[in-house]
Amino acid sequence: MNAAGPNNPLHGIKLETILTTLVERGSWAELGEYTGIRCFLMNPSIKSGLKFLRTAPWARAKVERLYLEMICRDANE
Repeated sequence: MNAAGPNNPLHGIKLETILTTLVERGSWAELGEYTGIRCFLMNPSIKSGLKFLRTAPWARAKVERLYLEMICRDANE
């Protein structure tokens, strides 16, 4: 999600917050299986996940999309 500004639903939300929320809601294994990102399956940590997501735009996009889906799902409940 490269769109910056107040119209972006992720505007003002730190990547660390997104990753932490996803892990708290599920698990590293679930996150790794859903996204296909190996660093979430092998010795995962917030620090290593953030480092990878900051260097791999495709992976960051998957994680951000998953976060938005979770937020939308929670809003509809």
